[in-house]
Amino acid sequence: MAIKPKLSRPQLCGPALVGVCHHGVRAAVALLIVALAALAGVEQAPALFGWFRAAPPSSIPVHYTDIAKSAGIAFVQDATTSAEKYYLETMGTGVGWIDYNQDGLMDLYFVQSGATDAYKPLKPLRSALYRNNGDGTFTDVTEKAGVGAEGLYGQGVAVGDFDNDGYPDLYVTGYGRSILYHNNGNGTFTEVTAKAGVADESQWATSAGWFDYDKDGWLDLLVANYIEWSPKNNLWCGEHRPGYRAYCHPDNYKGERIRLYHNNHDGTFTDVSEKSGVGKPEAKGMGVVLADFNNDGWTDIAVANDTWPNFLFLNNHDGTFKDASFTSGVAASEDGKYEAGMGIDAADVDGDGWQDLYVTHLDFELNRLYRNNHDGTFDDATYRSGIGNKAILLSGVAMKFFDYDNDGWTDICQLNGAMLDNIELYHSEVTYKEPLLMFRNLGQGKFQKVSDTLGPDFARPIAGRGLAAADFDNDGDLDLAVNNRGDAPELLRNDGGNANHWLEVFLIGTKSNRDGIGVSLKLVADGFTQVEQAKGGMSYMSAQDPRIFFGLGQRSKISVLEITWPSGMVDKLTDVPINQIIAVKEGAGIVAKKFPRIPSP
Repeated sequence: MAIKPKLSRPQLCGPALVGVCHHGVRAAVALLIVALAALAGVEQAPALFGWFRAAPPSSIPVHYTDIAKSAGIAFVQDATTSAEKYYLETMGTGVGWIDYNQDGLMDLYFVQSGATDAYKPLKPLRSALYRNNGDGTFTDVTEKAGVGAEGLYGQGVAVGDFDNDGYPDLYVTGYGRSILYHNNGNGTFTEVTAKAGVADESQWATSAGWFDYDKDGWLDLLVANYIEWSPKNNLWCGEHRPGYRAYCHPDNYKGERIRLYHNNHDGTFTDVSEKSGVGKPEAKGMGVVLADFNNDGWTDIAVANDTWPNFLFLNNHDGTFKDASFTSGVAASEDGKYEAGMGIDAADVDGDGWQDLYVTHLDFELNRLYRNNHDGTFDDATYRSGIGNKAILLSGVAMKFFDYDNDGWTDICQLNGAMLDNIELYHSEVTYKEPLLMFRNLGQGKFQKVSDTLGPDFARPIAGRGLAAADFDNDGDLDLAVNNRGDAPELLRNDGGNANHWLEVFLIGTKSNRDGIGVSLKLVADGFTQVEQAKGGMSYMSAQDPRIFFGLGQRSKISVLEITWPSGMVDKLTDVPINQIIAVKEGAGIVAKKFPRIPSP
């Protein structure tokens, strides 16, 4: 029997009013405190009302310019499109930033798909590693490095130094298995998947992330798995008319389970999924972010699930996790719906020092912003934030929190692209290729859509899938790498963001894991306080610049940078320079390391 796909869901109702009056008095009192603070020349209100910091000034002019072709990036993602409409085809693949040779320049890794029973490419498909040449161009070094992952139907990538040797390693997720590449420190990698025990055999792995969940100083690995689909159980979905066959809905398939691999400190890992508790519930995992959500100093786990309850696992400090998905309020939307969760990230959007969450969904759903209430619960702040239904006709795939204009407030960049390549046949108001979105943070977690101001390259419709942010030219503003389904990628250079002041911090752990994942950083500049974390995962099947980025606006002096490491050690730095990338070593403070700046064109 033919099964018609669930192509969309009804538009959600307006914002619920419960709790609005509850916040009214608090808001009024907080605004009074801010006013008094302003009269006293203080920019930061007391900690209790930290989310009422002074709003940023008008944004500086920023444009994004796509330089992928001129930079020498020739990679093209193969959509492996077939008449069978294999579910696997629609996913796309991720992209990752990795300074694989530790020369202070971020290099690029594009994940590629692979052959299927219904699609045989003319030549073998492979993923690609591009070395940053330091002059605005990149060179394909895949063959020399040995990271092509040929024969794997790739999905995503996670970057982390799992053996603490100072060189980041690559984990490439895929359908049926995944691959771990160990960085040899000489420009080459060795596949160590079997030895390490992290193949994730017979699973459909999507996103993955490195983090030190037990704080033993070694990175562990979390892998999100999706659904039990195979060519043998591929269904016919859509109408039986030429061109109308469609990719099926995930409700037609049973979910898989999250896997957690514990680092044994000897190049091997142990599967602790069941023991830890994270592998017990059925999942339909897409995006992962690993961050400390309750400010107890231990990294937690958040997973965006597709038409399934989102997960929030809180770290119990004993190798196990508490499933707080439903009690926290992040499992579903404000009106109780399980939506098509894909991209996810965490950041302090309102200046209160606590990590909030954003999850992307498909067209006719809302992209959800969950505000942290400091008590283990979150509020759906999608409408209160000003985001609302501004992207109701777009399919949010990946997203990343970052400060694109360096004003000190975290913005939201969202990558879009419909899942169905023939979506127009079913919904005339929706298109397959869709533009990027940028929501500028106006202060206190209020957002304004500013995509149209960022230039034609930013607004060009694409079938976006992987999204990763990095300062690839080391000029002090964040650029974007985008992997598009069935198309060439984009390298969007940020032009103008560094007109505001900034600081980037490269972490070097000693007692803690080498990457410093799990670190909390508190920066105070001219009375303005920002709190950041070194997180794992983020976005959708992609890997980000590991350096921690602070936009400073026009603030010209950093009073203090306090870094709390997973080991418990605290480095308190004063007289920190601005408009620089600094390396901070646990217990030693700022140390020498070169970060070459690429000259402006």
